Amino acid sequence: MAAESAQTLERGLRLLRVLAQDNRGRTPTELAQELGLSRPAVYRLVTTLMAEGFARRDASGRVHLGFGVLGLARSVQPLLRLAALPSLRALAERAGATAHLTVAEGDEGLAVAVAEPSWTDFHVAYREGSRHPLTRGAAGLALLALRAGAGEPALHTSSGQLQEGAKGIAAPVRGLPWLEASVGVVSFTDLDPDEVGPLVLAAARELTAALSQPAPG
Repeated sequence: MAAESAQTLERGLRLLRVLAQDNRGRTPTELAQELGLSRPAVYRLVTTLMAEGFARRDASGRVHLGFGVLGLARSVQPLLRLAALPSLRALAERAGATAHLTVAEGDEGLAVAVAEPSWTDFHVAYREGSRHPLTRGAAGLALLALRAGAGEPALHTSSGQLQEGAKGIAAPVRGLPWLEASVGVVSFTDLDPDEVGPLVLAAARELTAALSQPAPG
């Protein structure tokens, strides 16, 4: 019974990951094909997830993520911030610029963690909770590249797109199938990609490692 329950849980999580890939939804038949399951098995999973608010069906019968996942997302954000801050603080100090972790929420980027350098006279004040379209700013461009599965370029830059005079460099945080995130820096002074870029890439790798750590048990 325990093995059967674990298998059902694994299938339910796989189904949620498929639904999270985009916003178009899936028919039960499409879900069955993508998951390699029978339609009755998919119907049972969808029914259970709908009862818990993690899935919903539209008027045409397509299955989408339910709004119950928003509650989980709100709970995850403080954990992301806690895990990311050590790497962001180190990046801010080394680059002399404001560092941030940005996650994708639909077509927007959300800054969930920000660290400012302690030794600069003047730096960008970037507020946690700030949102912007993914099509604007280095962080958003890095998220779009991650969403598209693009491997290059690893670094993305912007100038004056979110704030007049502000320049940004960002990189995707790869290797986390459950999270679309980017890490970057923003400054009112010029950022040399050859100097600052490797620092941003190193922070992205550090964040991947930090967020991949299994929960203590």
